[in-house]
This record gives sequence, structure tokens and C-alpha cells, in this order.
Amino acid sequence: METDGRASRAGRFKQALLASDDVAIIAEIKRRSPSRGDLNARLDPADMAVAYRDGGASCLSVLTNQEMFGGSGDDLAAAARASDLPVLRKDFITTAEDVHESYAMGADALLLIVADLATAQLAELHEQALSLGMDVLTEVKSEAELEAALKAGADVVGVNQREKPKSAAFTMDYQRAERMAPLFPDDVVKVAESGIAIPGGTTMAEVRDAGYDAALIGEALVTSGDPVKRLRELLA
Repeated sequence: METDGRASRAGRFKQALLASDDVAIIAEIKRRSPSRGDLNARLDPADMAVAYRDGGASCLSVLTNQEMFGGSGDDLAAAARASDLPVLRKDFITTAEDVHESYAMGADALLLIVADLATAQLAELHEQALSLGMDVLTEVKSEAELEAALKAGADVVGVNQREKPKSAAFTMDYQRAERMAPLFPDDVVKVAESGIAIPGGTTMAEVRDAGYDAALIGEALVTSGDPVKRLRELLA
């Protein structure tokens, strides 16, 4: 277990999602995406994190992958320091070294993508993250992947509506989160991801009606010009 004073932070991410009276928003900091190109190339992660906090976000998600998203561990650390919100490290995490690196960055939670991991590996990395005091957002795109996530012990699960996160093609299924919501056990925190609150995408009303606890929102916020106002609109 953690020994450097972070014990009091254990579980912060999950707790923040459950503490909201409305659908909690995990507000994402990212400069670009493989499909959309530059979204907000010059954003300052600390300033954006403060805006998200002031707008009512429950947690932050920070892209740390440089090649595809223009992010870094420094972005995560800066956002965490500036806002004191629980921070998810969003990256393609596949090894024990990645988990320890997430912890060293100051992440309160990390992303594990079922499609990228064998079931045994998923369970091992999940347990390792928990042992360090971090929460895990386990990402799925199908009923079979949800079953694998639950088998691995996942208690916070996100439904990604994007087909291929690493692809330059913008392929979305805006009804996936709604279809999959009834498959979740009652004791699992449900998160809707990708295509939320963008033009023509999944609305916050649809996320609420489907019974999700939280929504992870990036593009709609980083491109808004006024993330505080946009967050307040989404939470209204």
C-alpha cells in the first residue's frame, strides 16, 4: 500500500463520481485526437483544470499520450496541483510499469481498456492499481468485454462509444451507452464515454435517462471557448 502520504487520497475518484446529485462529469484535458486533429493545441492544463473545477466537474481526465493526443505526465501533474480534483490518467496502459508510472505522476485513477488486455492481465493490473490506492476506470465496448471487466473485479466501468480510439476514422455508435446500461450490476459505477454533448452526439439527457453515474466529456469542453459556462449548461 502507499507509503508517501497519499493514503488519504485512496478512492477519491470513485467517491467523487458517487457524490454528485446529478450525472457527474469527468472533464477531459486533451489537445488533439487522431480523428479530429488539433482541438485546443495551446491549452494550458492548469488553467483548464481550474476552469473545469469552477464549472462543476467532479473529476478530471488527462491524456498523457504524446504521439496521438499531445499530452504528457507533466500535464497531469499540473492539472492535479492547480485544481485538487481527482485525476484519471487516460492512456494505453498495458504493463505493471505503466501502473507505477501513473502512480508516480500523481494520478488518482487510471484507464484500463479491456480490448487491449488478456483477462488475467486485466485482473492483475487492476489489483495492482488498487493496491497503490488508485481507482480504475475499465473501458468496454461490448457485452463480452463487460463480462471480462466484471470478472477482473472492475467496479467503475466506462462504455466507449467510439469504435477505434487509435484510428484516424471518426466512427461512433451514439446509442451504445444506452443499449449497454441495463447490463450493468447495480453496484458498478457506470460511465458513458465518447461523443457526449457534441453536435449530433449523445446528449446529457440521454445519459441521465439511461441511468449513468457519470459522463466523460472532452471535445465538447476543450473546443467550447468557455468551459466554465459549457459545464454549467451541461449540469443544469
